[in-house]
Amino acid sequence: MTEHQKAAALMVLGMAAFAFEDVFIKLLTTSMPIGLIMAFLGILGGLVFWAVMAVRGIRLFTRDLLHPMVLLRNLGEALCGILFVAALALGDLSSAAAIIQALPLTMTLGAALLLGEPVGWRRWTSIMVGFVGVLMILRPGGEAFQPASLLALGAVVMLTVRDLATRRVPEHVPSDALTASAFLSAGLGGVVLAILQQTAPRLPAGDEAFYLLGALCFGLGGYSAMVIATRIAPIAVIAPFRYARLVFAMILGILIFHERPDAMTLIGAAIIVGSGIYTMWREARRKAGDGLAPAEAAGSVSAMVDPPRRDHRDSD
Repeated sequence: MTEHQKAAALMVLGMAAFAFEDVFIKLLTTSMPIGLIMAFLGILGGLVFWAVMAVRGIRLFTRDLLHPMVLLRNLGEALCGILFVAALALGDLSSAAAIIQALPLTMTLGAALLLGEPVGWRRWTSIMVGFVGVLMILRPGGEAFQPASLLALGAVVMLTVRDLATRRVPEHVPSDALTASAFLSAGLGGVVLAILQQTAPRLPAGDEAFYLLGALCFGLGGYSAMVIATRIAPIAVIAPFRYARLVFAMILGILIFHERPDAMTLIGAAIIVGSGIYTMWREARRKAGDGLAPAEAAGSVSAMVDPPRRDHRDSD
């Protein structure tokens, strides 16, 4: 097996792990308030990464965490987590998973509108086509409209804020510190939400502890697999495999939650995936034309989690 094949396999495994994480979170929402779920997952995940940093001799709490772009990134992470967990609690797993795949499109749109990065007509077209796919899933005003889908769309917006802020984070800030602080910020967001909802603090009971452990293990495992994949192969090779998460989510939604995505949802999801893959392909070609090395193109840890922190220029 070549390095590229290993990376692709790891990426698929990582996306499968994330899909299972979503399943456990959705199961948790049947008995545990969203604020508590976010608090437990965020704080426990943050402590794991904090421990890894301590072993490697890297400090977490430094003045770098007070940088405006780091603060904005963490705010986007916290709000995204709350909105996506709420979307899982109130709507279908398959619909939420499909809408969240619009991130490459919103990232390109946000970079063009807010960061002034030139985007050519091909990618503008792919963005518009991709949003048609989102509308096919949402179907506002129709009988099949699920208000929870708007929460998933809001999560995409917050992910876009997070990733655009990441591009303006100074290069000297360790990616591990960004990840650990993002987890802890999500946990803090959960605590704030629990207080606003007047949720009494409690430990997981019964199956909740199993679901929480499953979500945490699959989430961290998926992240680890994804990071390793980005380190052994160019991002252009493995990026399309991120959409495997949608396939796994739909299968799990059907098997576990008895969801039945209709034809419009499936077609809309396919349009989002196709547009996203095309957008990432055009981006990869641009980077190759700029002469960026794979590591530079991928970012310091993972272009999926911590996008490149560079001032990119594009004319395609």
